[in-house]
Amino acid sequence: MLSKAQITLISSLQNKKFRKQHGLFIVEGIKSVNEFLSSSYQVDSIFYTENVLAKVGKISGKIKSYVLTENEFQKISGLKSPQGILALVHIPEQKELQVQDYKNQHTLVLDDIQDPGNLGTIIRTAEWFGFQQIICSIGTVDAYNPKVVQATMGSLSRIQIHYIDLKSFIKEVKIPVYGALLDGDSIYETDWTHEGLIILGNEGNGISEEIIELVDQPVTIPRIGEAESLNVAVATTIFCSEIARTKKL
Repeated sequence: MLSKAQITLISSLQNKKFRKQHGLFIVEGIKSVNEFLSSSYQVDSIFYTENVLAKVGKISGKIKSYVLTENEFQKISGLKSPQGILALVHIPEQKELQVQDYKNQHTLVLDDIQDPGNLGTIIRTAEWFGFQQIICSIGTVDAYNPKVVQATMGSLSRIQIHYIDLKSFIKEVKIPVYGALLDGDSIYETDWTHEGLIILGNEGNGISEEIIELVDQPVTIPRIGEAESLNVAVATTIFCSEIARTKKL
């Protein structure tokens, strides 16, 4: 039986304020829940309908489990077409960013990305191309927003996300800083060396002026058609692909 308190709690986690207050976030869908069950994340509780139980991985006895009717599950799901399983997962304590986290590798840096779907796609793309972590500005959308989590399709369970003051951080690093800009060297002629920060900017405004000032090498994806710009998640995919390609040369 689903209590009113549980419905209220789960509904409140759509809001960043209450995610922070309770230290929990929502994961929905069979694949995503299974990914978090097998990750280092601590799953607090799982709510599911009987028909999906056979598709769920091993659930530890420490995890609170609740079997719901279809009608009960509809009350807590945030999806238009629910899969019948939802987990509440503890938000991990953010680890302090260490030099070894970004030295001798390429790291994506996001400057005020606002759209949850874009961030989710970027996280999923980063994992596909072997990136270990993503550094975000304080103004970037919360990685534990349900829409972000959903868009990552489980990749969030394996990618480290750091939220920091970008300006202060970039000023201190001693590695190349690349910026995705409309006016820059061609991405296909760029020397990526063996390490660097790859900065991608806000959907509407691009990289902020204060961060542009800290970019060592502006890089652009050459435009052939007439479109004014590329979606930031699409641009990120092209950057990740090109960096991964040059590493294999």
